[in-house]
Amino acid sequence: MIADLDTRAVVHLLLHAAVPLAIALIGYRQRWGRAWLWLLAGWLIDIDHLLADPVYAPGRCSIGFHPLHTAPAISVYALLCLHPRTRLFGIGLLVHIVLDAIDCLLMR
Repeated sequence: MIADLDTRAVVHLLLHAAVPLAIALIGYRQRWGRAWLWLLAGWLIDIDHLLADPVYAPGRCSIGFHPLHTAPAISVYALLCLHPRTRLFGIGLLVHIVLDAIDCLLMR
């Protein structure tokens, strides 16, 4: 079981980099590097993990537990997607949430 958690955690972290990279390469080919950095900025919402005790718990679902992983925050991330200047950051945040939600489903 522990090996499964470790593998799941590693794959989860890799997806947090690979999915934004794929989006940047497909949707923003001319400026993929800058787009990828903005999409990766979605990881910033994990700062709310510092409020938890323990900070990292491999079996804990982030969605609904951490403040920046709740429905009101997710609504703000969706609104960020509407404006061209904040769109990439908003997409990055939503990708982060979707990947965390998939991880939660895999933990069940």
